Amino acid sequence: MVELAARKKYEFKKVLEALRDKRGRGTELISLYIPHDKQIYDVVGQLKEEYGQASNIKSRVTRLNVQGAIESLLSRLKLIPRAPENGVVIFCGAVDVGGGKTDIQTVILEPPEAITIYKYHCDSTFFLEPLEDLIREKKTYGLLVLDRREATVGILTGKRIEALAHLTSNVPGKQRKGGQSSHRFQQLRLIAINEFYTRIGEKASEVFLQEKELEGVLIGGPSPTKDEFEAGGYLHHEIQKKVKGLFDTAYTDESGLHELVDNAQDALSDLEVIREKKYVDRFFKELVSDGGLASYGEEQVRKNLELGAVDALLISDDLRRERITITCASCGIEKKETRQVKPGETPEAPGNCLSCGGSLKISASTDLVNELSAIAEKMGTELVFISTDFEGGEQLMTAFGGLAAILRFRTGI
Repeated sequence: MVELAARKKYEFKKVLEALRDKRGRGTELISLYIPHDKQIYDVVGQLKEEYGQASNIKSRVTRLNVQGAIESLLSRLKLIPRAPENGVVIFCGAVDVGGGKTDIQTVILEPPEAITIYKYHCDSTFFLEPLEDLIREKKTYGLLVLDRREATVGILTGKRIEALAHLTSNVPGKQRKGGQSSHRFQQLRLIAINEFYTRIGEKASEVFLQEKELEGVLIGGPSPTKDEFEAGGYLHHEIQKKVKGLFDTAYTDESGLHELVDNAQDALSDLEVIREKKYVDRFFKELVSDGGLASYGEEQVRKNLELGAVDALLISDDLRRERITITCASCGIEKKETRQVKPGETPEAPGNCLSCGGSLKISASTDLVNELSAIAEKMGTELVFISTDFEGGEQLMTAFGGLAAILRFRTGI
């Protein structure tokens, strides 16, 4: 079920990327959001009103394009007696395809989660924010690392760690200056520590209270500092109730936030980023070990997949490649290539055959991820999509081409 959901999310992201790149010459692109409880005949009624109002558009080209898009929407709605359970979103309009030409295009989507808004939106781009919000990881955690010298406050949102505040203290060192009694020095030091903890608590509470979907708070640092702070009740009472645990960290700057998340994996086990990090860490560990069970690169991964040697297939969710079959119309020679493409983009024609000079054509094209996923499913291989929103995921994409495998056994490939 996890793999199926991840696959659907990957496909959904690709569709949104393709829609995001489409442009109209004027306000000619229509976005129509219809929730499940909205009556279709009410939608049809509004579209007819919009069609009439479009007659007032001064530009003849824009007027005809908008009315043409509305006509297309009306014809599509005849096939939808009622919106599906999650609602339906229809994008339609005259898309600029270059060369002074436009093309009326229509995309119909059933969202992965239920939409609650009804919206008709006409602009030079499609209105995608409600759908983009559906695939955003909504869980947010407050992060705080501190010792008696400094503290850093941050937020973990989905897979992204962001440092939002850094504080430094005026707490004197343990060695007292000359002329001060030991007792007096310790009193001043304790006062300074308390003042610093108070400042930390105020800043952390200020940051965390702004987060409407705060799941919990993680506190890191050396012992006994973090324990003193948590026990002292320096956080706002609403934030204090959300503390999920205290974790040892060696650093208390921005790098300490990343260390805190790594050390708190059990407390964050339901987050996608933790699951993904475990797979990426496992791949890197296998990669550097003698006789490690790791493979990367499309050719090597494909061969290992076909042998049934892959335990887990790691695919960057930013990977956008097409596997195309090129055929010569004259001599019949056939070969396969993988090309980088943008979502919705058609691979370019390949030119002429090197063997006979005949005309080459693309006889078949499929998404590389779909192709490899099908092989993985056949071989009982676990499919794991990896985001680029954290360091390991970004490294998987940039250094390993977004494709890697953890093997069941070594194959020598």
